[in-house]
Amino acid sequence: MSDTLRLQSHQSRTRPSTSLIIATYNWPAALDVILRSVRAQRTMPDEVLIADDGSGEATRLVIVAHQTDFPVPLKHVWHEDRGFRLAAIRNEAIRQAQGDYILQVDGDIVLHPRFVEQHIAQARPGSYVQGSRCMLSRERTERMLRERNPRVPLLGRGLKNRLNAVYCPLLAPLVGGPRDPDRRTRGCHMAFWRQDLLMVNGYDERFEGWGREDSELAARLIHAGVQRRNHKFGAVAYHLWHPEATRAAFPANHAIYLETIARQSRRCATGLVRPAGARELLVGV
Repeated sequence: MSDTLRLQSHQSRTRPSTSLIIATYNWPAALDVILRSVRAQRTMPDEVLIADDGSGEATRLVIVAHQTDFPVPLKHVWHEDRGFRLAAIRNEAIRQAQGDYILQVDGDIVLHPRFVEQHIAQARPGSYVQGSRCMLSRERTERMLRERNPRVPLLGRGLKNRLNAVYCPLLAPLVGGPRDPDRRTRGCHMAFWRQDLLMVNGYDERFEGWGREDSELAARLIHAGVQRRNHKFGAVAYHLWHPEATRAAFPANHAIYLETIARQSRRCATGLVRPAGARELLVGV
């Protein structure tokens, strides 16, 4: 057997099974481009789950259109629209995920063709990953959605913080950065071992409205001994421009986060395993 075939055989045995979870809410044009960026991956995840926070028919039709010939299983996980409940729908997608390693992005994140490949290469037991993102301008975003083209030239116009768009895996091990979960935690681009999410009971479903559900989860992971690792220059991600969500729920959500910090909590009560009697209208297709 050649060295190349030996390496490929070893990689196929050792790579973790991966589930890519994409959160979305009523932005079908963006979801279409994101799914096109998934199709362009050099290494495919084993499955893709759309964590849908109650979108309407237009989003469902985008998913159905892609399901006809998507290269891996594409599952639509939906719950009733009762406001911003990102924590709850992410949890449901995690429950239904089959992979050992979970890649998590939001419905405004377009993937570099080597996004999945580099996440798998950087996966380490006992740690979760915080990824970076390159911010796209409004004009660049509108053009991408209009053309339905996920490709982002590094030297093209409309890229802010362009350094985050640089693909150079040799530099990735040199990246340090904050380990404090309160600094630059962004749920729009993270990766976890499924067993670690189960250990801390996933997202706390008390979080409703924008903010802090990602930092609070990160805090509990760290309290449980799971280390944060920052990833840059490999799993490149592009953030589509959009108006900011309302911050009205931030004070209440921040109070939950502060409670977790004060108590050094490792596990939430209202997470992947719900209290007895808790019911939710959920649909998986």
